[in-house]
Amino acid sequence: MATVHKNLSVYDKTELPDASKLRIGVVVSEWNHEITEGLYNGAIEALVDCGVASDNVSRWNVPGSFELTYGCKRMIMDMKVDAVIAIGSVIQGETKHFDFVCSATAQGIKDLNVKYDTPVIFCVLTDNTLQQAKDRSGGKHGNKGAEAAIAAIKMAVLGS
Repeated sequence: MATVHKNLSVYDKTELPDASKLRIGVVVSEWNHEITEGLYNGAIEALVDCGVASDNVSRWNVPGSFELTYGCKRMIMDMKVDAVIAIGSVIQGETKHFDFVCSATAQGIKDLNVKYDTPVIFCVLTDNTLQQAKDRSGGKHGNKGAEAAIAAIKMAVLGS
C-alpha cells in the first residue's frame, strides 16, 4: 500500500502561490458523513493556513459521491470560483455498486476538468474499509482533504 507509514498531508506553504485572493468552492457528499466532514475540515484548515480568506470559501452539500459531478458543475456555473474541491467517500460493500459509483464519479469529475476552465479537485476516498477511510481523513495517514486544498491552490493559479 502506497501510504503505509506515511503522512502525505505535510506541505510547505512558503512554496505555494499567493492564495489570499482565491475563491474556492467545496462540494461535500453527505454519505459517509464522518469521513467527508473530516476531509472538509482538513481542506478548510489547509486553505485558511495558506492564506485563503474563510469568507472566500463556499460549501455546498450533495447527497452522495455520485452527485458530486452535478454539484461541482452547478457551482462552476453559478458562482465565481477559482477552483472546486469535490469531497466524497465510497467504501467497498458486498455488491458492485462500489465499482459503478467510483468509476462514474471519477469520470464525471474528469469530464468537468475537460469541459470547464475551473479546476475540479478529486478528493473522493475509495477505500475497502471504514478504518482505511478514517486513516485518510485525519488519521494516521494524514488528511486527503488538506492535500486536495493544496492541489486546488496550485491548480487555481496554473497558467496565470
